[in-house]
Amino acid sequence: MRTVVHGDVHVHYGQIYVHDDEAEPFEGDLAACFAGQRNGLCGAADPGHLFLITGLHTGNVGFTAEVHESEPPDSGAEDVVEASFHAEGRTVLVTWGGSAWWDLELTPGDYRVRYSGTAIDAGRERDTRLDGEPRLDSYLLQFWPAPPAPDVIVRETSAIAAYWHGFARDLPPPPTDEELAARWEARCRAEEEARAKARHEQLLREWGGVLPASPVLDLPPGSLREFAKLDRDLVGAAVAAGPELCRALARRVAHLAFERARLDGVGWIAEGLRALDKGIPLPPPFDDWTTAWDRLLADPDVPHTLVRTPDGRHDNALQQAMAFPAIFAAVREDELEALGQALSAAGHTYGDDRPRFLAEVRAALAELTGSD
Repeated sequence: MRTVVHGDVHVHYGQIYVHDDEAEPFEGDLAACFAGQRNGLCGAADPGHLFLITGLHTGNVGFTAEVHESEPPDSGAEDVVEASFHAEGRTVLVTWGGSAWWDLELTPGDYRVRYSGTAIDAGRERDTRLDGEPRLDSYLLQFWPAPPAPDVIVRETSAIAAYWHGFARDLPPPPTDEELAARWEARCRAEEEARAKARHEQLLREWGGVLPASPVLDLPPGSLREFAKLDRDLVGAAVAAGPELCRALARRVAHLAFERARLDGVGWIAEGLRALDKGIPLPPPFDDWTTAWDRLLADPDVPHTLVRTPDGRHDNALQQAMAFPAIFAAVREDELEALGQALSAAGHTYGDDRPRFLAEVRAALAELTGSD
C-alpha cells in the first residue's frame, strides 16, 4: 500500500476532484458525473474523472489517498461508497479551480475506488472552516486494481450523504452509446459547417465579395492568384487553355515588359529573348542572377526611364528594373508561377498605365488561342 496524499486539503463548494490527464478537460459537470449512479458522493459516470462531495463547503478537510495492490479492508467510516475508474495518463487529485493538485501515482488500467467519509454532517453544519479552527470531517480515497463494476453504497449514515444519494438517483439516465455517437456526429458536423462558413467568408473578403469560378478559385497562393484579382477572366481563360498556353503567354508577357522598357533593342538582352522563345536555356549573363543584374545596371546601352508604380505612390521606379525579372519568371519550372510572376513584373513595368497593359495581355492571349 502507498499513501499518496495525507493531510489537510482545501475544498470549495463542497467539492474536490480526480482528473486523468489523458481525459477530456474537466468542466465540473455535476449531473454528468453522477448520472445513472446509486451513490451521490463519488461521481464516476464521466470517464477519466471523479467528482467527490464533502460536507464542508469551504476550507480544509482531512484527506488521505491510498493505492493498494488488492482490495483493502473496510475502514469503518460512517459513509462509504465504491465506484470504478479507468486511468490512462497521470491521474491527479485537484481542488476546485485547479489551485492545488497531487499526483495519485496510478499506473494505467482499471481500478475500484472506495470513498469513505467521517463526520460529514458536522462539516456541513460548520459550512466554512477558518484557519485555526479544529478539523471536523475527513475523507479516505482508496484505489486498487479491479475490473469495471456498478457503483454501490456500502454504508450510509449521514443526512448529507442521504441527500446526495437521492440527488444521484433522481437524475435522468445517462445517454446511450447511440445518443453519444449522434451528439458527436452533430458536433463534428457543426464544427465543419462553421469552418466551411469561415473559409467562405475569408474567400469573399479576398475576392471583393464575388467569388470567381474554377479554375481561378482553385489557384494556389502565389503571383497568378494575386493577378487574377485584377483580371479573373483573363487568368481563367489562360489556365483553362492548359499549361503549354500558360508557358507561351508567360513568354509573350516577358516580351511586352521588355518592349515597354525598351530593353529588346539591347543586343545581349535580345539574345536572351530569342533563347526564351526557342525554349532553350538562357545564355550568359542570364544564367546567373547577380551577373545579369550587374550588367543591366552598368551597360550604357540600357536606357533609364522612370515609371509611376501601379498604386500611384511612387513616380521614380526604374522601368528597366521593373521589367528585367520577367525573363527569369518566364522560364520557371511551374507554368502557373511562370505566368504569374511574368505578369507581376510586366504590370510594374507599365506602371499606372494599367488599362493598356491589360489590353495588350488580352490581345496576346487571343492571338495564342485563336479567339476573340
